[in-house]
Amino acid sequence: MYQLIAQTEHFIVINKSPGVSVHRDTSEAGLVMQVERDLDRKLWLVHRLDRMTSGLLLLATSAGACDRLSGLFRQRSVEKYYIALSDRKPSKKQGRVIGDMAKSRRSGWRLMRARHNPAVTEFFSCSAGAGLRLMICKPSTGQTHQIRVALKSVGAPIVGDPIYHERVEPAPDRGYLHAWQLKFDLLGCCYHFVAEPNVGVLFQSDVVREALRGWADPSALRWHSAGPVGLATV
Repeated sequence: MYQLIAQTEHFIVINKSPGVSVHRDTSEAGLVMQVERDLDRKLWLVHRLDRMTSGLLLLATSAGACDRLSGLFRQRSVEKYYIALSDRKPSKKQGRVIGDMAKSRRSGWRLMRARHNPAVTEFFSCSAGAGLRLMICKPSTGQTHQIRVALKSVGAPIVGDPIYHERVEPAPDRGYLHAWQLKFDLLGCCYHFVAEPNVGVLFQSDVVREALRGWADPSALRWHSAGPVGLATV
């Protein structure tokens, strides 16, 4: 269900497994409840990951710490880097997707041309072998399904995405979106966490691993340098 990555006075960091709900489902305890049981303490969820998404999740150890950490996310002071795999080439190798999001059918969302409350996602991509593209994504905002919709909008839906990618046979062993790195400052300390994807056969290929080594310091990439793609323009 999860791996414990770090534990501090103010927060803990876990590596969430794919297919696990953050909140309680009808039939099973949610992830937060399970971590609380395991650590025998009350925890506060700072941000969320979709059920299909694996990777780094931040839980606060007090209401005050949750307020501080949530404020960092609201102020866009947290660097978040995700990796994803697609079996389609995006319309550009790198770019920025900006636009409002609206509810669509099948519990999904769609990207709009309007920019009243836009979701902002930047990405770089490279070949991952065997007809696959590896993406590194940097969302500046934190809207529901944001990365999944952004990649769909540039013609590169995520492998195994049950909403934004059509069904294929055989079905992929997971949805290939992973919260890879988190960087932020809190109370005078700088934190940087990395969780390599450890579930999903496609993530384990030598080509993917080599590409991730090349992106080990994603803050060094030229974010904002690429022109916008998708429905919106800047």
